[in-house]
Amino acid sequence: MAYARTRAISRVLLSSFYLISVTDQSSAGNIGSADALSREPHQDACVPEPLSAHGARRSDAIAIARVICILGVVYVHAWTGLNGEALAQLHGTTQDNLRWTLMEIFGRSAVPLLGLISGWLVAGSDRTRAWRRHVGRKARTILLPMILWNLLAILFVSGAALLFGLAAPVPPSPWWVVDEVLILTRNPDINVQMPFLRDLFLCMVAAPLLVRLPAWALAVVAMLAAGAHVAGIGPPLLMRASILLFFVIGILARRGDIADRVARMPVLLALAPFLLLMVTQLYRTIMIADGDWPMAQRGLDLAVRMAAAMAFWRFSWMLAGTRLRVPILRIEPYAFFLFCLHLILIWLGGPLLGHIFGRMGSPFYPVYLVAQPFIVLALTVLIGRLLVRLVPGTAALLSGGRLRAR
Repeated sequence: MAYARTRAISRVLLSSFYLISVTDQSSAGNIGSADALSREPHQDACVPEPLSAHGARRSDAIAIARVICILGVVYVHAWTGLNGEALAQLHGTTQDNLRWTLMEIFGRSAVPLLGLISGWLVAGSDRTRAWRRHVGRKARTILLPMILWNLLAILFVSGAALLFGLAAPVPPSPWWVVDEVLILTRNPDINVQMPFLRDLFLCMVAAPLLVRLPAWALAVVAMLAAGAHVAGIGPPLLMRASILLFFVIGILARRGDIADRVARMPVLLALAPFLLLMVTQLYRTIMIADGDWPMAQRGLDLAVRMAAAMAFWRFSWMLAGTRLRVPILRIEPYAFFLFCLHLILIWLGGPLLGHIFGRMGSPFYPVYLVAQPFIVLALTVLIGRLLVRLVPGTAALLSGGRLRAR
């Protein structure tokens, strides 16, 4: 029995890595879009000028950072097969500690860099100042895909719950559907990653004003957003005030040439604050859990996120100067598609693969946990390539124009 399960696990993992290895750029292109979910655009001229070696490396580093951050998000939403009560009973176990370590290092800590890159990119684009056209582009590349993917999540996940008994949310009322799709007053129950796109779009709506503000005014906006995050204030205006904070920091970073300054730092110096703060964060998460000082906890969380943005940017810059950039850049066009699709795959596919690997607490679960981003990536690449080949219009629509047939 154990031998058969081991063979099945090996086949799943080998299939995933094979699909990733054969990915190429022949089926995907990029649309110029100044947000962290697209490559750095050449959008201020009719015929783009060639990038310098430094500019090309920076563009590659942005793409690499996107891939690392979005793959890391999968760990935050990784399938466990357990409800909240059962997870609480496993708190402090080796598998629970592994899960929290992956979530904190690669998931929650990496995501702020996406918001920071978005602010950095809009600050360098002349087209940001034309409010109507700018917002129209962002509606097509951020808001519309968010709405479509939320609708697909209800169709597939809630549909599987109603038809096949999948343990997943089902619509209790028409208002639930509206709120689930548009994210008006609460975070979604199915696509829990989508508040990032929702808040990012609102930041993009405000971007033409933000890029015109002097540095001191931007600093005030950043401090207000930081205070809102620490105080737990935000909804329903912003689901996560920290997204506005890092968006504004990105604008300031562009003005102060901070990206290049961090890129010139020694790697260990750039990583040290993150590593030190992460040790404290993991100790709090694993040993103390949620204590009686929520504002202090959120303050520590914010400090970790700031240090993480610097650390992951420096790490991405380092990778952009090595041969490892080649395979990462090949999967980069699918990053936004993966961000939108991964929770649907986890809701539907998690229980299926769970029959092979077992739930959290089973001997083979750590292998499944570590492999989940790569399994999701392989399936995303496969689905994305099929859509580009068979229904290219749909692929472009769902990816906000990022996946297109050549």
